[in-house]
Amino acid sequence: MQHEMVQVDSEAITEIDYDASGSTLFVRFAHGGWYSYFAVPKHVRNAFVAAESHGRFFHENIRDRYPYRKGR
Repeated sequence: MQHEMVQVDSEAITEIDYDASGSTLFVRFAHGGWYSYFAVPKHVRNAFVAAESHGRFFHENIRDRYPYRKGR
């Protein structure tokens, strides 16, 4: 498994991790722990990390678009 963890400066999100081999995005929320999002393309992960507002990007491009589960 190749992971690409990044700490981000956001009120809502503290870390973003990505398993490229499984196209799984891991998001750690400031008040809620880790969530795993499945079948997330690498370009979406890259745009998420580069976003000016990680919370806004998450709500507009990830939330309710990919299957997920709480935890890693």
